[in-house]
Amino acid sequence: MTTLIETFAGIPAASKLADALKMRAEILRLSEAAHDAVLLPRDPGGLSHALRAALAARMCRHVGNDELAGHYDTYLAHSGDLDVAPLAQPDGTCGEPRLDAVARHADLLTVAPREATRQDIERLKAAGVAEPDIVRLAELAAFVNYQLRVVAGLKVLKGVQ
Repeated sequence: MTTLIETFAGIPAASKLADALKMRAEILRLSEAAHDAVLLPRDPGGLSHALRAALAARMCRHVGNDELAGHYDTYLAHSGDLDVAPLAQPDGTCGEPRLDAVARHADLLTVAPREATRQDIERLKAAGVAEPDIVRLAELAAFVNYQLRVVAGLKVLKGVQ
């Protein structure tokens, strides 16, 4: 089975890199499971599946991976909730203070994670974001940024082959 990471890194099935990844199949399987857990959890809390997809696409666009952003755009389109679609764009807003605050925080965690402070968490709370949803947002940002970096690294390795 080819995973999303392998697909978006463009790893040819009959390559040395593909062979090397087979030895790391468990990591790729767990990465796939993490993708499903953060994008489509049974209980999304205050971060709907559509919002998660929009934020993931936004993070991908910030990093310049339009192909992976398109993957998340497809999830957003299938969610049926296009009210959050503007948040899939790096500077997009939807006019709802809580959701716009969530998007700004996703930007911070993607573009300048070292600059995130306790004050940023307090701003989220002030905008009406519940603590469990702040944790959910951090999980989503951590996974998407991990996925983006692994894909980028594998593309570099593929080019070196």
